[in-house]
Amino acid sequence: MQNFSLLDLSPIPEGETAADALAGTVDLARAAERFGYKRYWLAEHHNMPGIASAATAVVIGHVASATRSMRIGAGGIMLPNHAPLVVAEQFGTLATLYPGRIDLGLGRAPGTDMATARALRRHMAPDDSFPQDVQELIGYFDDTPDATPVRAIPGTGTHVPVWILGSSLYGAQLAAHLGLPYAFASHFAPAMLEQALAVYRSTFRPSDRLEKPHVMMAAGVCAAETDADAAFLRTSQLLAFARLRAGRPGKLPRPSHDVDREIPPPVMAQVEQALSCSATGSPATVRKQLGAIIEAFQPDELMVTGMIHDHTARVRSFEIAAEVLADFCEDNVAA
Repeated sequence: MQNFSLLDLSPIPEGETAADALAGTVDLARAAERFGYKRYWLAEHHNMPGIASAATAVVIGHVASATRSMRIGAGGIMLPNHAPLVVAEQFGTLATLYPGRIDLGLGRAPGTDMATARALRRHMAPDDSFPQDVQELIGYFDDTPDATPVRAIPGTGTHVPVWILGSSLYGAQLAAHLGLPYAFASHFAPAMLEQALAVYRSTFRPSDRLEKPHVMMAAGVCAAETDADAAFLRTSQLLAFARLRAGRPGKLPRPSHDVDREIPPPVMAQVEQALSCSATGSPATVRKQLGAIIEAFQPDELMVTGMIHDHTARVRSFEIAAEVLADFCEDNVAA
């Protein structure tokens, strides 16, 4: 493994506001930079009472202005919601303001419910144009002659790194075909992880953007000083996921000592399966669990994420994760 990174959804905890969540994101990003994280990505979700990163490009700019060296990016932008030119202008502007620090991960899903998707797009195209839209978007970042009829300004010549995101074989196949890095959403949809990575690695075609396959997978993490403390903190995410599955999205719940009573056993089984690519516990336990994930899937990078109600505990969780993951990186192992 080469690097470790962090995915932040800017969660809005119960009892707090979107402003609190965004302030927490900036504080966490500054801490993540100190802890040694390579990338800090934010994700596009809409009409979600518990997530404050809907205007993802805006939040990325805010976080980039508050940090110095860490790469800041989107994990991701849901491209069907946007015209490729608009995304190119947004991320071209970010790359111009923060050169060498901006990443763009692209997803095919709407990142919301269908009613909100219609509100975002104004109309629903009957055909899947995602592959063509990705290629159009990449073209706007390339060096283009002044006489080109449509250019992204800023954008042209910035060569913003583009990643394909996915949780199925579709994204793996597309990333391999286009010769792009691939990030798998195993932190909430691990079922196809092994097969998708195999397809991506075996069918990858080198491109002028990437010579060989590059895989980043995601894992949940909830770390604390003891296993019991971490398990208690994680109940917030279990409750949030269960309520989302039931069609009742809300702010990030406070942790509960009676989570098994609040979530019916069949639902809990579904939630635990969806969140199974994760590590929860003390530093020693997290080291063992993350080590098993890295050993099994051999990612080039691991991106961790986690929803914890208490901000201080959340920062500490990612600090523990960074201390653990630093030991799995190739440079440190070789040293």
